[in-house]
Amino acid sequence: MLEVLRRIILEVNGARNLDAALSTMVRRIRKAMRTDVCSFYLFDADLDRLVLMETIGLRTQAVGQVTLPVGEGLVGLVAKREEPLNLEDAQSHAHFRYFEATGEERYSSFLGVPIIHQRRMLGVLVVQQSEKRRYDEADEAFLVTMAAQLAGVLAHALATGSLSRPTLPGGQATFTGVAASPGMAIGEAVVIAPPADLNSVPDLIPTDVDYEIERLKEAIGKVRDEIRSAGERLANRISSQELALFDVYQQMLGEAALSQEVVKRIREGQWAPGALADVVRRHVQYLERVDDDYLRERAADVRDLGRRVLAHLQEGTSATPDVYPENTVLVGDEISVAMLGEVPRDRLAGLVSVRGSSTSHVAIVARAMGIPTVLGMVDLPLPRLNGARVVLDGHRGRLFVRPSEELESRYQSMIDEEQALSEVLEHEQDQPSRTPDGHDMPLMVNTGLAVDAVASLKARIGGVGLYRTEVPFMITERFPGNRSRRGCTASSSRDSHPCRW
Repeated sequence: MLEVLRRIILEVNGARNLDAALSTMVRRIRKAMRTDVCSFYLFDADLDRLVLMETIGLRTQAVGQVTLPVGEGLVGLVAKREEPLNLEDAQSHAHFRYFEATGEERYSSFLGVPIIHQRRMLGVLVVQQSEKRRYDEADEAFLVTMAAQLAGVLAHALATGSLSRPTLPGGQATFTGVAASPGMAIGEAVVIAPPADLNSVPDLIPTDVDYEIERLKEAIGKVRDEIRSAGERLANRISSQELALFDVYQQMLGEAALSQEVVKRIREGQWAPGALADVVRRHVQYLERVDDDYLRERAADVRDLGRRVLAHLQEGTSATPDVYPENTVLVGDEISVAMLGEVPRDRLAGLVSVRGSSTSHVAIVARAMGIPTVLGMVDLPLPRLNGARVVLDGHRGRLFVRPSEELESRYQSMIDEEQALSEVLEHEQDQPSRTPDGHDMPLMVNTGLAVDAVASLKARIGGVGLYRTEVPFMITERFPGNRSRRGCTASSSRDSHPCRW
């Protein structure tokens, strides 16, 4: 059963759209458990209801049509309690509710388990059987394990937009994450993808199909040249059998193989990087599922070739504009410090990321730069955000997409108040921190970055009250030695002079 679990997870993890992922999931679970029905209900936070999104065994016309609130029916009861429900005779249960559209009257046995990610209920997995029987402990353990494994996959897929929640068209949408850096911002969302990361390429509709195809051909040509040069350099160092692998790579990049499939995907309405990611992921999924060890290893070759081509596709062109709009709110699956540095400081209004926490590198730098930041926003539908008007609340960890005029006006008033307060404090910063009865009360700063010290000096802070020695460990990729740490401390000391320590 562990091998079955692994294969199902691989297939669902590689899905690029809602239908493919859910169809694979219910089909494989039903086969593995040898049951009559397997269904998936997705919890829609906007509707506050469970929606039948996929089924094998119930009537297909019920998909997307049958909805029920949490707590209603057996599925709603599973969602409300957030625990499994195993029944031999489902129709005799007090919470049973019959939906004529599903045709489930002929099924007696019922087993439902919640899919929960980070204490958030995402949906319910259900299996049903016509004969009256109580699913045994092994069946229940399998479905619970399946739900646990799928929770992270579904949360990430929903967040990146690969799997889309059914949502009401138009109107304001609200998303919640971890408040990583305080402040508020109003601006335009710009979705950015990291270079050469096949799993983080957003889906975008191309404005010029021929241009995207030409970009692809040029990128593939550069990779073929690289592979040819590498083979020539190694010709005298490896055997002819190993050297033949470079010819295989060339064939894989040929027009009759990878290139042809990617071009077809572009013509279907996907930009070149997204089309490449789709095709490579599909091939990798297939190779990772086969039983032959040699073929499974070839998945790594396909993935590597895809990354090489993607790296060239993203040279000089990316999902982000050459000129960033004013008040850019940078949005991404995982924003790095390098990505933050690509945006001119005078145009960067805020940061939002699907991944990350308040202790991540980008959060530390964002706080030092005074950029409102919200991380860990796992529900974010990235493909639908690019260019959207947004309001970012770094105090409460909220992002409002397409805000109402009333909401935007309210936040603009709060931003103006914060700015006015800053101007007052700036005007009074040279005044001594002294109580009315003459006692000095020096204002000290907690710091760990040189940029913090510079900001402290600008604000006339009286000294360093706590030096955050852990910060150098958090922002470097390797363990900082004594010399490196002494350098950080000396730099902060120089920058904060004449502040006292």
